Amino acid sequence: MSHLHHALQAQRFELKYQIPSSLIVPIRDFVRSYLVIDEFGEGSADYSYPVHSIYLDSEDLQTFHWSLNGNKNRYKLRVRFYDNNPKGPVFFELKRRMNDCILKERCGVRRAAAAEVMAGFIPDPKNILSSAPSQIVSLQRFCNMMHDIKAKPKSHVAYNREAWVSPHDNSVRVTMDQKIRCEPCFELRFETAMKKPFYVFGKDNILEVKFTNRYPNWIKEMIQVFKLMQCGGAKYAWGMEQVGEQNFSKVSGDGGLAPEPDQVLPKHLHRKQGEHA
Repeated sequence: MSHLHHALQAQRFELKYQIPSSLIVPIRDFVRSYLVIDEFGEGSADYSYPVHSIYLDSEDLQTFHWSLNGNKNRYKLRVRFYDNNPKGPVFFELKRRMNDCILKERCGVRRAAAAEVMAGFIPDPKNILSSAPSQIVSLQRFCNMMHDIKAKPKSHVAYNREAWVSPHDNSVRVTMDQKIRCEPCFELRFETAMKKPFYVFGKDNILEVKFTNRYPNWIKEMIQVFKLMQCGGAKYAWGMEQVGEQNFSKVSGDGGLAPEPDQVLPKHLHRKQGEHA
């Protein structure tokens, strides 16, 4: 499966909802009247595909605290991959929030060149997957922001994503992320196996509605029909807070915790609307 040509919504709005597994099929049946399954989930028995991200942060975890404090203008740095294939690409992603708008950029490079990027260098063009100038600009911006805060790997976040998209213009994207888990990670290793994953939302899943322009009426109807309550749902920040930020600030043994996937979170860990967006 290749994610080279993944169509990004470069500038968009996002709404997130925490949903039980019992709503996955009913919501799927609802959205398929308006959207189509994306190319990476097509042909999969459960319509989903694995997503793995290594989040980078400063030693004092600046991007985590920006998210925790709800800063209006903030960013996250992550390196995304989808499998264990040593020849598969990896994607350096910069996700910025400017007030209520999400700006996302990414550049794909050959896995063997990832260490060069982490050292602050732009790889040889043959190791960058696209020759588009915008890709180089995105990678340069990623490196600059990484350098500004001296960011290093801190957390491995993984989940299975089911994504539905507009059939023509990618103006609307609805995703359902399941089995969301994280653990401390202090090196750039592209391995899908996790040692002691913490299940960030217990049995629950995160539904995300992403749109670039007008808020579709049918989405409003879906929210009303399924009585959805908007939440923050930031996988990196929420996972780090629950595991304990001290476990991500430096290497401390294996790190992490290992609750079962059916773990029920204490009430005080459930976020109010808008937190950790």
